Amino acid sequence: MELVYKGKTKDVFKKEDGNYLLKFKDDVTGTNGVFDPGSNTVGLTIEGAGVAGLRLTKFFFEKINAAGILTHYIDADIEASTMTVKPAQMFGEGVEVILRYRAVGSFHRRYAKYCENGQKLSPYVEVTLKDDARNDPLINEDGLELLGIMTKDEYKTLKDMTKVIGAIVKEELAKKNLELYDIKFEFGRVGDDKRIALIDEISGGNMRAYMGDEYIEPLELERIMLA
Repeated sequence: MELVYKGKTKDVFKKEDGNYLLKFKDDVTGTNGVFDPGSNTVGLTIEGAGVAGLRLTKFFFEKINAAGILTHYIDADIEASTMTVKPAQMFGEGVEVILRYRAVGSFHRRYAKYCENGQKLSPYVEVTLKDDARNDPLINEDGLELLGIMTKDEYKTLKDMTKVIGAIVKEELAKKNLELYDIKFEFGRVGDDKRIALIDEISGGNMRAYMGDEYIEPLELERIMLA
């Protein structure tokens, strides 16, 4: 296999059959040793985080596939900490889509003059450009079209998919008495017809979940969800 990309939390290999292999690592995003799913830097290493993230990703992608929503997921090998996926074309050099149900993290830091920390939100979608040097800047629908990253029709599809997928994740967490505060997704174009599909992962490392007032760490989230 050919190593094509060394990421913060995963390495990407191209397989001989044209599909890709994602190797999950124990690194998670954060700042100064504190986990933060919205951060664009590796903040700490948590032993077992890679396998935990893959287990939860497998669980959620299979739920989402079963709901008839297009993803890049093919299968996963838990023991090897790897996931096989279809090739996907990025939007530009990559975008991240954040779905927020509570005013926490960077949302609250930006808008604290207008909201309380932890305040409930109607499902709110934000898009950022993957650009570490510029701290993943926010961008809106008009900007995405203006810069040739995606069309307005693609943005609407992406936004609608985000809310549907988020509702699936939120419902599964609620079955375990967990509340989803926010979650980060990635999307790409797959297949000859370039349909929009969910890509990357869905794990404790890219969401905030609480049980009552207690924040649940990524490894504990996986344990609770898959117990």
